[in-house]
Amino acid sequence: MQMNPFERVVIGDTGVEVTRLGLGGVFVAGRDHDDGSITGYDTALATLDRAYEIGIRYFDTAPFYGRGRSEKRFGKMLGRRPRESFTLSTKVGRLLVSDTEDPGVWAEDGIPHFAAKFDLSRDGIRRSIEESLERHQLSHAEILYLHDPDVENLEDEAIRTAFPALFELKEEGTVKAIGTGMNQWEMPFRFLQEFALDIILLAGRYTLLDQAAYHEFLPECEKQGTKVVTGGPFNSGILTATDFDKPAWFNYQQASPEWLDKARALKAVCQRHGVDMKAAALQFPLAHPAVACVIPGAASPEQVEQNAALIRTDCSADLWAEMKHEGLIPLDAPTP
Repeated sequence: MQMNPFERVVIGDTGVEVTRLGLGGVFVAGRDHDDGSITGYDTALATLDRAYEIGIRYFDTAPFYGRGRSEKRFGKMLGRRPRESFTLSTKVGRLLVSDTEDPGVWAEDGIPHFAAKFDLSRDGIRRSIEESLERHQLSHAEILYLHDPDVENLEDEAIRTAFPALFELKEEGTVKAIGTGMNQWEMPFRFLQEFALDIILLAGRYTLLDQAAYHEFLPECEKQGTKVVTGGPFNSGILTATDFDKPAWFNYQQASPEWLDKARALKAVCQRHGVDMKAAALQFPLAHPAVACVIPGAASPEQVEQNAALIRTDCSADLWAEMKHEGLIPLDAPTP
C-alpha cells in the first residue's frame, strides 16, 4: 500500500491539522553534519521553501535549535505564506540569554549569539513563547511543546508551573494544542497521568530500530486520544547508514554492537525485498493509530524531496512479515 505523505491528520478537538510528513527544524538551524559542514542560510531557506512547495504543511522548531536561528529561518519562509495554510509548532522550557563567551552576531540571520538556560516558571514559559513569536514574526503558533524537562530532571517543576502555564496560553488562544517533546517515553507517560495533553513529540523511541514506547506509552496515548509526532525516525543516522563496518550514530552517540547488529539485520531484510531501509524507517511508525506524523530533519531541498518519495515507496506485506518473523519488530505491531 502506498502512503500519502501529505495526508492531513486532525489533532483531537483542537482544529489543528498536520501532514503525515512534517519537517523538523534542527538541521536548517545549522547543526553540524557528520562531515563537519553546516546548513548555510541560503540552503536552509531553499530547504524550507521546497518543503512547502511539495506539500508539507507541518513545521516544527524550537528556540534551542541553533539558539534562535531555526525559528528565525522558519519565520522568514512562513511569513511569505498564507497563515492559515500551515501548522507551526515550537517549544518552551529554555530561555535564550546573552552568550558571554561569544557575544557576536549570526551575520546572515541578524541575531546575537545566545546561550540557553532552563526556566520552567510561569514567567519563563510566557517570555519564551513571546520571544519565539517575535523571531517568527507571527502572532501565534498552533502547537506548543514543553521541551526536554528530563535533561535536568525538572519533572516536578513541569507539573507545578510549566504545564499550568501552557494551559493558560491555550485558553488565551496563543496556541491551540499543547504537549511535550522528549527523547524518552517514561516521563511523558507520567505527564499523561496528570494532564490531558493534545500531542506529544517523541524522538527516537518508536522507530524501525527501537520500539521502547510500543507496549505502554502508545496504548496510553490511544486511550487518552493524545496524538504522537515521531521525531528522529532514523535514530541519529544509524538507519541511513550504508556501511555498518564503519561507526554509526544511535541516540546521539556512537552505536553499540547490539544496535549495529539489529540495524544490519533490518537492512538485510530490506535488501532482500528491494526496499531502501530509509523508506521502511519513515513508514513503520506512521502505521500506528496513535502516530499522526513523522518529522525527519532535512538539510537540503533534495533531502526533503527524498523523504516524500520514501514515504510513497511500496513496502510489501512480506517485508513486514519477515521483520516480525525475525523478531525485529513486535509481532502485533501495526504495519502499512
